[in-house]
Amino acid sequence: MPEGPEIRRAADRLATAVAGQALRRAEFAFPQLKRFERELPGSRIVSITPRGKALLTAFDSGWTLYTHNQLYGVWKVARPGERPDTSRSLRVALETARAAILLYSASDIGMWRSDEIEAHPFLQGLGPDVLEPSLSADAVAARLDSPAFRRRALGGLLLDQGFLAGLGNYLRAEVLWEAGLHPAARPADLDAAQRERLARALLSIPRLSYSTRGVEPAPGMRPDLIAHEGERFRFHVFKREDQPCGRCGTPIARGSANSRPMFLCPHCQPAPRGDGKA
Repeated sequence: MPEGPEIRRAADRLATAVAGQALRRAEFAFPQLKRFERELPGSRIVSITPRGKALLTAFDSGWTLYTHNQLYGVWKVARPGERPDTSRSLRVALETARAAILLYSASDIGMWRSDEIEAHPFLQGLGPDVLEPSLSADAVAARLDSPAFRRRALGGLLLDQGFLAGLGNYLRAEVLWEAGLHPAARPADLDAAQRERLARALLSIPRLSYSTRGVEPAPGMRPDLIAHEGERFRFHVFKREDQPCGRCGTPIARGSANSRPMFLCPHCQPAPRGDGKA
């Protein structure tokens, strides 16, 4: 499943293609949305905003399209009237005079009144977005120490979108390696320095991934989230089992945490006393 950085880059790309333009044509695959093929054309696309792993496409007619890529969804940009050669199922097509944005394979799609969109069950359950520039390490540290989260194992907590939105499996592995923590550790077990290091990594790793993973900063990319020149995101542990750790040379281990593959350095991320391996 795409994680927060990939969703935000997709939002940047889509907004660059169509934001501020009048909609000429709309297509929806699902019967309950067919009415909007008639109602949306003529309205202007105000914004395309990521919320965790969801996207909100707002129109000046007072409607907002909610989409979640889930495991297989993907957005593409094409010229008006053109469709990429793909075996995927087209779910949504929004066309302006300049471009078409196309959502394939996703099924979690809905149209909401813009003034009611925050009532969407997924959005109501989200914690702060790790890519929101106003979110500080102090605020993250406070969440780590809150009664709702402090006694939960980090391996599960970092996948909980109610804790922080936008994190997923590769970010979980890289954040824990950066912080030098095992997935079985709990915030309640950490000292102040460890909690501060984890809070910083929970922001810096996703933001570095957003701005540099596989792409150069693109038009529309949030300048306040672009990494400093020279920094590049790379995997230190994710899918690098048996390769040497970049800090200590110990072979990276693969295990499981919360029924998802987990990658870590056994030396740099020792299990808490009394716990086994990931």
